[in-house]
Amino acid sequence: MTHVVIIGAYGSAGAAVAGELVDEEGIELTLIDDGDPGGGLCILRGCMPSKEVLSAGAHRFQARHDERLVGDVPDIDLEAVVERKDDHVLEWAGYRRESIHEMAEREDVTFVHDTATFVDDHTVRAGGEEYEADYVVIATGSSLNVPDTPGIDEVDFMSSADVLDATELPDSGIVMGFGYIGMEMVPYLAEAGDMELTVVEHDDRPIDEADPAFGDAALDIYEDNWDVTIPTNCHEKALEATEDGGVRLTVEYDDGSEEAFEAEQLFLFTGRRPTVEGLGLENASVSAEGDWARDTMQTRDADHVYAVGDVNGKEPILHVAKEQGFTAAENILRQEAGATPQAYENVHHHVIFSGLGVYPFARVGHNEQTAKEAGYDVVTATRQASDDGVFKSKDVPEGLGKLVVDADDGTVLGWQGMHYHADSFAKTFQIVVELGLDVRDLPDRAYHPTLPENVDGLIRDCVAELES
Repeated sequence: MTHVVIIGAYGSAGAAVAGELVDEEGIELTLIDDGDPGGGLCILRGCMPSKEVLSAGAHRFQARHDERLVGDVPDIDLEAVVERKDDHVLEWAGYRRESIHEMAEREDVTFVHDTATFVDDHTVRAGGEEYEADYVVIATGSSLNVPDTPGIDEVDFMSSADVLDATELPDSGIVMGFGYIGMEMVPYLAEAGDMELTVVEHDDRPIDEADPAFGDAALDIYEDNWDVTIPTNCHEKALEATEDGGVRLTVEYDDGSEEAFEAEQLFLFTGRRPTVEGLGLENASVSAEGDWARDTMQTRDADHVYAVGDVNGKEPILHVAKEQGFTAAENILRQEAGATPQAYENVHHHVIFSGLGVYPFARVGHNEQTAKEAGYDVVTATRQASDDGVFKSKDVPEGLGKLVVDADDGTVLGWQGMHYHADSFAKTFQIVVELGLDVRDLPDRAYHPTLPENVDGLIRDCVAELES
């Protein structure tokens, strides 16, 4: 029997590995997780509960912005929001745990509810027992990255997990971290708590993966619709507590000037780091520094040790974590068969639930810059949401879409959207991009009046450019 130990079996990546291997003959599985209740970051404190609370903010935002509605704008009952979120989270997490426990009912599968530690290259200790493994898969996820800003230890802060559980919010806040977590949490705080926020942006604009027009649109949407100030091109220099129990942040701009901001509460949305503490990786001669996992999902220091999902630091996205888990399982089987492990590859497919999910950003495939960097000559088309009357009729006129096409053969290389229902549009473009379709073969006749008429305009503009 080939023995595979999976550390972090309740998470999306670990569960994917287990699900792929559990029916394979000759494979013995030991599934280890210390989660309480357990279920993985996405279910417990990430993707799913955040959408739950964002939806409450979105309903209020849209009611507040529709002048056809009269009467007082309703308040958000934060206790009710958190109660419903918790009920759903426990339900979703229960399904995940049940799936792992059902696997453990099989003869060659063992589940251990405990923390795992490497004893040596092939031995893992958990639950008072030692397990000799042919392969070990690390799927322990990620934790909040706390920056080393001077004074950080002297002030209290709230993380995204704290916000998801908050039943009351202060009147003002300073936000460090304006990536995908900050893009989601900032408008929720402003809408649900009627908060005044200062949000630090290191660059000219947010959303590094997007062409500049999308980051500029995000700045406009946030500052126009909420009580949000976003100083750009600056970095955090120092934090300190104020006499009244609040926080003061001093930032330094790229030109060397400084400015101080004060608020009641500091919020840290400063990204994630691999959760490897206590694993004893040094006992297995494995280092988690830098790019520590190869594209085959094997660690650089040990061919038999795999790292999948957030813990490898590559791309902290749930569907990517699952696919990495599938790749790891397939490569373990390849190794056992004497074949060469294969690299995981995917088409860029991201969604940020910006603007409370009313104005989400989505990107599939290349943007204009990455396409040119990859050596393509491109034609592009950009269309504002307000160019199509249907967005105005639905009272969501802000945002834009952009299509990137190979100028030589018409292949659709990528699409970006920041507008109402852009998250749903992304699936269509996943099909188009992954199948390598020619823009001239795409129908440009969406049902009228529907939002994809924006796509019709992008298609027509690119085709006209190709044929000019």
